[in-house]
Amino acid sequence: MLRRLALTAVVSLAALATAVPVSTASGSTSSGPVPSAVPTTGPFAAARPSLGPLPLPVPPLPGFLDGGEGKGTGEANEVLTRLTVSVENTGVAGADGTFELECGPTGGSHPRGQAACDRLAEAGATRAGRQELFRPTPEGTMCTMIHGGHATARIVGTWEGRAVDTTASRRDGCEIARWNSLVPVLPDVR
Repeated sequence: MLRRLALTAVVSLAALATAVPVSTASGSTSSGPVPSAVPTTGPFAAARPSLGPLPLPVPPLPGFLDGGEGKGTGEANEVLTRLTVSVENTGVAGADGTFELECGPTGGSHPRGQAACDRLAEAGATRAGRQELFRPTPEGTMCTMIHGGHATARIVGTWEGRAVDTTASRRDGCEIARWNSLVPVLPDVR
């Protein structure tokens, strides 16, 4: 959040610096100098604003804004998703166990790592997906009494920089739907 605020401030200041004051009409008479936004003395007097769009890419933020590592806006290189997925009692060969999943770049011991990362990215692209993906079924929700098996799972770690600690099962219709929405992060046991 602080990085975004600082970046907005830098871009705003750069836009203001490129503003050129409107000159007075050629026929008007003036009793004195017209104030200008362009400095005429001091260390910035030699700098003249350039017209046109801001140069890209934006320079990295100072170290105190990016955690002191000096990486600036290079968040794409950081692993923002790192999950530990523990699955039991699925009845599917190779599906039970504890698996590590890293996204951006894909890594870990998850058997379907790239597909799982793609599913997480798909859910993260929508506001509803970000809010609902790992949220447990609210207490008091009316769910069908369909038993989907004894499979249980626990997912712990970070997803897009947010802490995750949730469990999933297949004990009723709501939990089955929730489990299915997490496939392929969780194994498909249908």
